[in-house]
Amino acid sequence: MARVRLEHLTTKTFNEGKFDTAIVPVGSCESHGDHMPFGTDALIAHELSLAVADRLDRTAVLPPTSFGYSHLYRHKPMAISLRQETNISLITDILRSLAYWKIKNVLIINGHDGNIAAMDVAAHNVREEHPEMNVAALDAWWVAIENLVDTDFFEAWGGRGHGGEAETSLGLALIPQYMDMQLARGMIPDVDPNVRQYWHFSELTGYGASGDPTKATLKKGEAMRDTLVEYVANFMTKRREQNWTYSPRPMGPPEGPNS
Repeated sequence: MARVRLEHLTTKTFNEGKFDTAIVPVGSCESHGDHMPFGTDALIAHELSLAVADRLDRTAVLPPTSFGYSHLYRHKPMAISLRQETNISLITDILRSLAYWKIKNVLIINGHDGNIAAMDVAAHNVREEHPEMNVAALDAWWVAIENLVDTDFFEAWGGRGHGGEAETSLGLALIPQYMDMQLARGMIPDVDPNVRQYWHFSELTGYGASGDPTKATLKKGEAMRDTLVEYVANFMTKRREQNWTYSPRPMGPPEGPNS
């Protein structure tokens, strides 16, 4: 697996590898409760990226970005936050650099909800500048996994939460050396599932975590890891084989001669 980590490559090994695909893990530095490390989002994104790359050819994984937009999570130490403008510039410059070196396919794997808006802006802007480079993102693995597992897979709040059941389970599978389940605790807030509410995290929980991390297990985390890695690796394989064509199908009545 070391062969896919960009920071471990040299000019010689990079050229020999004929890399045409890069995975960009992005995360944050902030509290995830007393049971998970500050770097949870970046660590999980990086581990998922390495596992996906290990199933693909000509794919390199960039070092994770360990800071993101975390202003909303400054209720506990130690949130190190970028301004959204800085975050957009950071992701944009990474994508532009990859385009400069003729990387054809880019997958962003994100571990932090505060990065999603910046990723959207950066990806759209760079694709306008470099339409030859294909960009996709697993922008919210916590949403994807809820769609991919059975409805009864999670026990509390659909697994949701910052340092909650899903994230804690994945932590047990990917970064067990940094976990302390004896300190796991959280709160489940009353939020509407259909209308976005612009909260500060201190309004959702008195802890550094929301949801119920006590329901997390290694078995769940391993199943989540395997499901996400298989899905994303298959997605990238299919897209590359199809040269990123979307094959839109015409709908409605057939076009007439004067259309």
